[in-house]
Amino acid sequence: MRRLNFHHLHYFWAVAKEGNLTRAAEALHVSQSALSTQIRVLEDQLGHALFIRSGRSLKLTEAGQLVLDYAETIFALGSELQTTLQNTGRASQTLRIGAVATLSRNFQENLLRPFLGRDDLVIVLESGGVDELLERLVLHKLDVVLTNQAVSADNQRTWQCRLLYRQAVCLIGPPRQDRRPFDLHRDLQQARLIVPGRSSDVRSQFEVYCTGQGLHPLICAEVDDMAMLRLLARDSGDMALLPAVVVQDELRSGALQLYAEVPEIAEQFYAVTLQRQFRLNILDELLGQPLALASS
Repeated sequence: MRRLNFHHLHYFWAVAKEGNLTRAAEALHVSQSALSTQIRVLEDQLGHALFIRSGRSLKLTEAGQLVLDYAETIFALGSELQTTLQNTGRASQTLRIGAVATLSRNFQENLLRPFLGRDDLVIVLESGGVDELLERLVLHKLDVVLTNQAVSADNQRTWQCRLLYRQAVCLIGPPRQDRRPFDLHRDLQQARLIVPGRSSDVRSQFEVYCTGQGLHPLICAEVDDMAMLRLLARDSGDMALLPAVVVQDELRSGALQLYAEVPEIAEQFYAVTLQRQFRLNILDELLGQPLALASS
């Protein structure tokens, strides 16, 4: 059998990702006919059809899906090798971090604080949806993805998900004038409450807790973005449900007060990485450090 032509494999990979021959040809700056010819050569070499035409789109055959899985691994390893060797011998190294858009900015800053200002390190921080970031991780365009939801590996994705930190979720608001100790059941029932959006695991845990306790708080706002949740907690005068790290500066200054931790509810922070052929020492250093996040 002839040696696999990686140029043909790359053309196949581009078409498979686009699902459309015209768009793939435009992205590769080649003609459609030339691209079709290269795909047929690869199919002839492998002895299997790789695509089924469906209208204007192309769908992978079973063999095509298998080839795509191998192609993803091959090109990801190539990207890893290139990035690793580019960093070898440099005065500085690059750490590429993806963080889901809803993740607390304060948590990210606390995690990165020991590495800020280092002459031997360039930090690239990207924000986006978890699926988008994990796709970039698979292609070795990111070294780690930070998220507040655990993700599982599968047959095609060999990433590892580790718990970095777990913090209690609290009820927080403006300084209380009432000198009585905060009573979770009494005062929660009487307050206007700002909560994370329904896609949040914290929100799900809170609803389970309220159902079990027979609580029916008045929810006045639902916010997916933690940065906006922080602003509303600071400026609205209403009570907010969130991890203390989100408003750590306001708690320290006295602009906000921590009323109570909600039992049985916590936000968890995870780091998702790939199984690598080459160790990235700065990544091991980042994920191996003890975290000191503010709780009050």
